[in-house]
Amino acid sequence: MAEIEREAMEYDVVIVGAGPAGLSAAIRLKQLDADLNVVVLEKGSEVGAHILSGAVLDPCGLDALIPDWKEKGAPLNVPVKDDNFYMLGEAGQIRIPNFPMPPLMNNHGNYIVSMANVCRWMAEQAEELGVEIFPGMSCSELVYGDNGEVKGVVAGVFGLEADGSYGPNTEPGMELHGKYVFLSEGVRGSLAKEVIAKYDLQKGKEPQKFGVGMKEIWEIDPAKHREGSVTHTMGWPLGGNAGGGSFIYHLDNNQVYVGFVVHLNYKNPHLFPYMEFQRFKHHPMVAELLKGGKRVAYGARAITEGGYQSMPKMVAPGVALLGCSVGMVNVPRIKGNHNAMLSGKAAAEAAHAAIKAGRQSDELSDYETEVRSGPIGKDLKKVRNVKPMWSKWGLAASLALGGLDMWTNTLGFSLFGTLGHGKTDAAATEDASKHKPIDYPKPDGVLSFDRLTNVSFAATNHEESQPCHLRLTDPDLPVKVNLPKYDEPAQRYCPAGVYEVVEDEGGPRFVVNFQNCVHCKTCDIKDPSQNITWVTPQGGDGPNYPNM
Repeated sequence: MAEIEREAMEYDVVIVGAGPAGLSAAIRLKQLDADLNVVVLEKGSEVGAHILSGAVLDPCGLDALIPDWKEKGAPLNVPVKDDNFYMLGEAGQIRIPNFPMPPLMNNHGNYIVSMANVCRWMAEQAEELGVEIFPGMSCSELVYGDNGEVKGVVAGVFGLEADGSYGPNTEPGMELHGKYVFLSEGVRGSLAKEVIAKYDLQKGKEPQKFGVGMKEIWEIDPAKHREGSVTHTMGWPLGGNAGGGSFIYHLDNNQVYVGFVVHLNYKNPHLFPYMEFQRFKHHPMVAELLKGGKRVAYGARAITEGGYQSMPKMVAPGVALLGCSVGMVNVPRIKGNHNAMLSGKAAAEAAHAAIKAGRQSDELSDYETEVRSGPIGKDLKKVRNVKPMWSKWGLAASLALGGLDMWTNTLGFSLFGTLGHGKTDAAATEDASKHKPIDYPKPDGVLSFDRLTNVSFAATNHEESQPCHLRLTDPDLPVKVNLPKYDEPAQRYCPAGVYEVVEDEGGPRFVVNFQNCVHCKTCDIKDPSQNITWVTPQGGDGPNYPNM
């Protein structure tokens, strides 16, 4: 095939992803120097369309970036009024008192928000400063310079043939070159994954760990609504099958965020995270809250959970990884947005200083130093052992020992040092023969719903003639290896029903319904054979989340 000719545009900084990290970087760059040329490329149809988060926001990131955010109308309208922790059993619950919790677990001063709407507001602030933001522009590949540095991205390729080739109606897109490229694609971004592998950025670090978070927005009976109330639960229905838990956040307008997180290092391939979420809503405490209400939105997203010891090297020549591309979630707090914002600010400050000094396309080592030794590193270091304790010793031990470790870390030391995570989440999956299948109750259509019905509430859409963006390295492997060995867990771990095994006359067949994909990346993470690679579909495709 002849070399594809593309127009190129030159910028000072090219930012991939209009999430909290990318937008913070764009805003900070323009605050530092109004003359810098900064572009943000977003694969969603609009800013916020692909943003899904809990979310209780610690405003420290916003305080550092835009101190007068309140006067500027940031959509932080629901301060947290009360914090509740419960351990669930099948029929009841035990309240865990707040007083033994380390201070970092307190949500006083935080806000229940829609991060999609916070990002929409941040995009307005960025554009007022002169940042160019292009939604509907997927970045499908990196552009490398003569010395192996990242010098830009290819964006805006449309109309590829179904086999991935260029046809008569293909728009080849354009190259956007920058003195520095920031990758703020969120969890398991395809370009960040390439950069981590190419420059061996994970070397000497623990493997990254993940969870899958599923979320519904409910409108409930006003008599049951408690604006500003935050509840977290652990225990039932997961029990010893997997780590994880739930969140229930009462925002305004009689709406409640109901979410469920399953850690992806579970062993039993029969586990069905989506059905665990649906079963959870039938717990008496939750069912009573939701009774008479209606679900108005659904979505799912992977979460980076490896924390301090899993953060890869964040810089390579010409490129920096921001936010969840690195993994900055504080797992016990279930918060990462504040760190994403702080990382964007730090990357912007390092790039601005470098450009001012006449540098370009080198490693922004000052950014990495600031992340590891500044507020982000301090936030994550205190809680670094909670996740590995949970994985190694189970929920009860991790509650006691993790709590103790967080307390001693608050005082500046740890009795445990820094624990390792061990295996990747894919490698944690065991043979199906070692585990019993799990019998899940059928969704009732009132409190619980089948996947495909719920996916329609994510408003996800993909142009069907484009190439499938879920690439199988070996198309035969799901049926030849994963089905007999693991009962093909892709049928269950995907929260959008993308993968199914269909019985034909000739035997089982693996089907990929990529149109359903909500871009959560769970398949890229959990497939035990690591046979699935998520790449970006054409721009604007995917979910269209309203206020997730």
